[in-house]
Amino acid sequence: MKSGVLDRLRRVDSRHNSLVKGLRAAFAKASLTESGACAIEGVRIVEEAVRSGLRFDAVFVSQSAQDRAERLLPQIGVQVDTVLLPDAVFASAVPSESPQGIAALVKVKHFSLENILQASDAPMLMAVAGVQDPGNLGTIIRSAEAFLATGVVIGEKTVSPFNSKAVRASAGSLFRLPLLQATLADAVAESRARGMRWVATSSHKGTALDQANLSGPIAFLIGSEGAGIPRDLISKMDEVVVIPHAERVESLNAGVAASIVLYEAARQRRSTTGTREEDR
Repeated sequence: MKSGVLDRLRRVDSRHNSLVKGLRAAFAKASLTESGACAIEGVRIVEEAVRSGLRFDAVFVSQSAQDRAERLLPQIGVQVDTVLLPDAVFASAVPSESPQGIAALVKVKHFSLENILQASDAPMLMAVAGVQDPGNLGTIIRSAEAFLATGVVIGEKTVSPFNSKAVRASAGSLFRLPLLQATLADAVAESRARGMRWVATSSHKGTALDQANLSGPIAFLIGSEGAGIPRDLISKMDEVVVIPHAERVESLNAGVAASIVLYEAARQRRSTTGTREEDR
């Protein structure tokens, strides 16, 4: 390893080191640290954090992964606390069964609903109610960025977006797309007062997706595969849409359903404005 990069690594051998304990707790609780940092793990996710311009609080390298650190550390900056851990100590702090030897604490950006709504003349939100599978949530966030959503609202009883599996499934979109954890009833009321329509998805009844008008300021609400959308929220919706599919299939995976809805909305909005995705 190049001496300049090697000099940056501070050897820590104890599992009880405060940084190591902070990393372990952030992963275990699937929450941000007191300083507002998210725990991430893996070469690709760390690279996405760098590409997204996030600020790093700390970087953790396992003894056997120093060759990977040689390539990554110069991209992160010189003011970041970077620690070298024995493989066993590193493994004790991260959730992966086969860790790649690179982890970090990165600062994520914070947004209010007002911030998100003011970002566009015709904002498009994806709201999530009660989705418990972190892979589904990560997929929804990734698709929301891909299809030009303005932001994602994470409602109550939904898995944390900072769950390591959700972070990994988002493939970096979590770092770039505005996210807001909020009470959905409050988000509906506040955004509707600003002229936004709310559209719920259903597995069985509603307006066929391709027949619905999805232009203008709009928010989509998707629920869990098992429980669906709570009745008190359904009653607040302006419309319910359904994705037509074979009757023998009871329902679609929440991540798949959200992706299809977002694609159709992006298609309609592109046709209405004449704006190509790559021009936005």
